[in-house]
Amino acid sequence: MTGPATGHTAAPAANPFKQPKAVFAVAFACVVSFMGIGLVDPILPAISEDLDATPSQVSLLFTSYLVVTALAMLVTGWVSSRIGAKRTLIVGLAVIVVFSALAGASGSINGIVGFRAGWGVGNALFIATSLAVIVASASGGFVGAIVLYETALGLGIAVGPLLGGLLGDISWRGPFYGVAVLMAIALLATVVLVEPLPLPARKTRLSEPLRALRHRGLLTLSLTALCYNWAFFTMLGYAPFPMELSAVKLGLVFTGWGLLVALFAVVGAPWLQRRLGLARTLYANLALFAVVMAVIALGVDHRAVLITAVIASGIFIGVNNTVTTQAVMTVSSVERPVASAAYGFVRFIGGGLAPYFAGKMVEASNIHVPFWVGAGALLVGIAILATAHDLLGQAERAQQEEPAPEAAPLTVGPGITATTGPAPAAGDGVIVAAVDSGPLAAEVTRTAGRLATLNGRAVHVLHAHELGLGDGTAAEAEDPAAARAVVQRHVDALVGRHVPATGHVLGEATDHGAVGRMIAAYAERTSARAIVIGAPTHGGLPALMDASASRELWRTANCHIMIVNPSLPALPTP
Repeated sequence: MTGPATGHTAAPAANPFKQPKAVFAVAFACVVSFMGIGLVDPILPAISEDLDATPSQVSLLFTSYLVVTALAMLVTGWVSSRIGAKRTLIVGLAVIVVFSALAGASGSINGIVGFRAGWGVGNALFIATSLAVIVASASGGFVGAIVLYETALGLGIAVGPLLGGLLGDISWRGPFYGVAVLMAIALLATVVLVEPLPLPARKTRLSEPLRALRHRGLLTLSLTALCYNWAFFTMLGYAPFPMELSAVKLGLVFTGWGLLVALFAVVGAPWLQRRLGLARTLYANLALFAVVMAVIALGVDHRAVLITAVIASGIFIGVNNTVTTQAVMTVSSVERPVASAAYGFVRFIGGGLAPYFAGKMVEASNIHVPFWVGAGALLVGIAILATAHDLLGQAERAQQEEPAPEAAPLTVGPGITATTGPAPAAGDGVIVAAVDSGPLAAEVTRTAGRLATLNGRAVHVLHAHELGLGDGTAAEAEDPAAARAVVQRHVDALVGRHVPATGHVLGEATDHGAVGRMIAAYAERTSARAIVIGAPTHGGLPALMDASASRELWRTANCHIMIVNPSLPALPTP
């Protein structure tokens, strides 16, 4: 955190991609890991032909991988709480390197299936710790670290099928060897660049994820995700066979699918949730995905219909991945790593079993049946979700609402106590200074102090404690003590200039856009005269991946907003 700007020195711009090499090392591993979702799709028909295996046997590549991932999710918290996040990450990467290489060297379908199961163990260890390691290693701002993680996720999902198709066109062994080489690079970079992270204060017990499923909301959303994953992996694991395309063409089809998954996960989902709300977004998304599965079932014999429907399904898969993860992390009272493990266990079970049973259904009946069953599973998921409609409402309110300000000391959000200077009364036209941990925050506070001095008002310093979400995982933005320290630093600077000031740490925001809405709501409750914020300092891909807090603030605030532009000279100190 830089100190207050003085004189006419411009505040430095905060680049969300300006991170330590350690963050990029883990992000690269994330890209390769998320490639694994669609990497094998283009080579399924080739494996079936070369190894004389039935589609149901080949689909076991998904089943063994995902079922073992599900089971391993139950122990990831136990492992990481004892050996630390970095060691857990390294073990996971090493396991992926070994078993992906062994799968490529295998000469039988049973061998590949078995080695994919070992790969699943490494995948579970990686999923459980990668986001937390990125956040803990970041020094260029938490939002930037999460944007980088989301970019890695989207890039991996989109590029995986293309790489699988290109390497698979040479040999079906190519994608497996490709993953082994890329993950070996990521493993070496992680060992060298990532600093050891402290052990958690509390060691997780093995029984905790299963015990967490006693929570009705967590169990309901997990079972809904099981039904959703049944449809998802029926499509992903079996649709390549009736397309009858080359590996490269299959790779291009699923790259189009992956691009829509990435786009709607990070842009479409927050936009829909703001307009429809959590519950209606989930219901509508599952229903529309069921319609797409029905179209696939009806048109599976028509290549153009099948390809179009498969690509379009990426829209609903992307939305569901984001919205359901947010709901899971807010509907349950259990610790987030435990909730992630429990949720991952249940949902991956559905994803693992679906491709295998799809092949068996085709062998027993016809190629239309598994897709009809997938559509039906989504309708069952809607029915299950409806049993916890009241809990969805509570989760939505938890994402959107914050308690009204009170006299200091103030608790806003779960377990976070605000730090304060002299505390003026609410409702007197205060100036709100919205700060983060970036270098522009000092200039925001100083500008707010100048406005308050000129107008005889007080400053309320706000800092949002943001929750980073991945695909079924979560990481704390910062330690609560660190969040309080950020606020205290700015309050102390204002009080040192004889500006009446109080500080508040706002409760957890589930996405970047939620930060802006929370600040606007706070300003409304305190009858704020103005809000001072820093200008967005990034565009292009980072802006696309980031549901902008600034944009949401501009949309929802009912008072003046002053934007501190880092490219202009700083205002003189009063």
